[in-house]
Amino acid sequence: MNPNPFSALLHSRKFWLLILDTVISLTLYFVSKYAMGAVEDVKFLVLALQPVFVTIILAVAWNDNNPQLPPIQ
Repeated sequence: MNPNPFSALLHSRKFWLLILDTVISLTLYFVSKYAMGAVEDVKFLVLALQPVFVTIILAVAWNDNNPQLPPIQ
């Protein structure tokens, strides 16, 4: 029996990490757009946080596809 795809998506760690990354990036973008003095700081934060989220998503995906490894808690 195949699970509901929408339900599977809502229970996906990768999906929620992607949503969190998107929300943080959009928030930082709009803060920098309307707070002119913070543009360089926001650019730095986006560039510093983006690789962290990408690495976590890749690690979770790799762990999910490698059944010999213990699951990430």
